[in-house]
Amino acid sequence: MTLLSVRHIGAFYGASQALFDVSLEIAEGEVLALMGRNGMGKTTTVKTICRLLPVSAGTVLFDGQDLARLPAYKAARMGLGLVPEGRRCFTNLTVAENLIAAARPGHWDMDRIAALFPQLADRHDQSAASLSGGEQQMLAIGRALMTNPRLLILDEATEGLAPVVRQEIWAAIATLKRDAGLAILLVDKSLRELSAIADRAVIVQRGKTVWSDAMANLTEDITNRYLGV
Repeated sequence: MTLLSVRHIGAFYGASQALFDVSLEIAEGEVLALMGRNGMGKTTTVKTICRLLPVSAGTVLFDGQDLARLPAYKAARMGLGLVPEGRRCFTNLTVAENLIAAARPGHWDMDRIAALFPQLADRHDQSAASLSGGEQQMLAIGRALMTNPRLLILDEATEGLAPVVRQEIWAAIATLKRDAGLAILLVDKSLRELSAIADRAVIVQRGKTVWSDAMANLTEDITNRYLGV
């Protein structure tokens, strides 16, 4: 069953058009990789889906309901959980306060977050500002999960992290797919890790969807054409 359907959307930053024709779909329990070179519209697509930017054209349907006219907080309440680029933890709050700030009843609670990210379990009373970059990223993911989303959106969740921490984040994402059956939209540059976890991929170039298929069908030619330097 299709959970998210994005059809031919456009979006602007002020007078500058950033998206011209982006389409993608995510089914219940599916992991979709959103790929493309830097500056091609990946984060803008995420912001538009989450209602942080207006939809200038096209449609965004979540569980059959139109998100285009909803404010961001109502879209989130429908089941969109965003881990934004750059983490954006509430640095003046503790780890525990970050986790409960937007918590909603459901499967994900403090104990399950601690099981997924044991590093956070011993730091509940620490301020988020005192955490390492990797721990802040874990906290950002935990905070999104505490909203008990139906779709988790991760925008560059491993960017700028040490290799060992990156692997911990990827292991957690694999656990979410395997054990929680959560639909996930992944924006990342790590082709090897994406290939291991994503069911399908969408590639955007200059604000348009240029390729969409099963991850297994992503050939070297397509990679070089749309993702190579």
